Amino acid sequence: MADEGQAAHDAELPDVVERFMRYVQIDSESDPLNDGEVPSTPFQHEMARYMGEELRSLGVQDVVVDGHAYVTGSVPASVGAEGLPALGLCAHIDSVSDVPAKGVRPHVVRYEGGDLVSGVVDGKPVATTQEQFPDLKGLVGEDIVCSDGRTLLAADDKAGVAEICSLLHRIQQDPDIPHPALKIAFVPDEEIGHGARLLDLEKFGAKWCYTVDGEALGEFSYETFNAMEATVTVHGVMVHPAVAKDIMVNAITVASEFQQMVPIFERPEHTEGREGFYHPIRIEGTASDVRLTYIIRDHDSGRFFAREETLRKIAAFLNDRYGADTVSVDSRIQYRNMGEHLTGMDFLVTNVLEAQEELGIPTKVIAMRGGTDGSQLTLRGLPCPNLATGGYSAHSVREFIPVRNMVLTVDLLQRLVGKFAVPQQA
Repeated sequence: MADEGQAAHDAELPDVVERFMRYVQIDSESDPLNDGEVPSTPFQHEMARYMGEELRSLGVQDVVVDGHAYVTGSVPASVGAEGLPALGLCAHIDSVSDVPAKGVRPHVVRYEGGDLVSGVVDGKPVATTQEQFPDLKGLVGEDIVCSDGRTLLAADDKAGVAEICSLLHRIQQDPDIPHPALKIAFVPDEEIGHGARLLDLEKFGAKWCYTVDGEALGEFSYETFNAMEATVTVHGVMVHPAVAKDIMVNAITVASEFQQMVPIFERPEHTEGREGFYHPIRIEGTASDVRLTYIIRDHDSGRFFAREETLRKIAAFLNDRYGADTVSVDSRIQYRNMGEHLTGMDFLVTNVLEAQEELGIPTKVIAMRGGTDGSQLTLRGLPCPNLATGGYSAHSVREFIPVRNMVLTVDLLQRLVGKFAVPQQA
């Protein structure tokens, strides 16, 4: 239980931060090893139920919490905007499981310069330096939300959830805030590439949408990676090692050769900007059979599919050496670069840029080295660029988000929905 001083401080927190600090304390990590089920963890059902009640308390209509932990609802348009197309706002309720994600304990730190210390774990400070995040130099004197250093903070993407809800709170308090009909979606399993694929777009009813799932304030993405998962299966030939000469094909050895033939400087640790990569993420098996799992990423479609072909050529080379069907490659598209599907909808970009300029938020348009739910939604016909939440160091126990950034993001959402309260020009 918080002490009286902490309770008094919390009572002074802006609406968006109070909501955020509640949401992150609900465990909802996803599980990449159970991606055949949606949601992949039972925790997300609890989070979905909680958010359903939260939306109802904000006056959202037609709230549905379905069996896959999707939460949807509608907000009627302001007076004068009733006949305009509905605008969607989307964020995901799951957190990543790469680092500890259970039992998040958020607190607010007044940053006075130097290292930002989130907490102390086993007698050692969990600190973020200005060298790691130069933006810290501009945050001296500000309140920053951190975890206690034992877990991630889950600003990715519960900050986005909180910022959307805080906008809805403003509209509940003042229905005259200009806005078209708003369609809200909180979705599961984004962190494991689910991509909101079960969102019924016809029922959802939005013509355009934005995800709120980026990081530093002012970052805006309408381009993402193209993404593919490739599974490389190696079948060995086993025999007792005493008589193995010229007979045995050790699957572990072949798998190692396969990985060594993947271009070494086209791995995540050697790439940046628009440079794509091959990334081995999992290996399992024995000398008899091995399975390697890769993710392939590139912004350019041509280079993207060429990467898949490279893996197949490596497999063919090894099959020539060790025998047909020793190595096989199976692949599946995870999501596509949304920028390839936004032709003729420049207003989805210019509305954001104008809103940020009007609020004095410096804009940094980035080609995201990743994807969002909007990547797949855009491919399915719901154009969906991505807005920043204002956070930093996602997927880390050093994750943090300035209070001011969260408030400004809500201001941005308010300004942005107002721009869709008038007809749009292609």
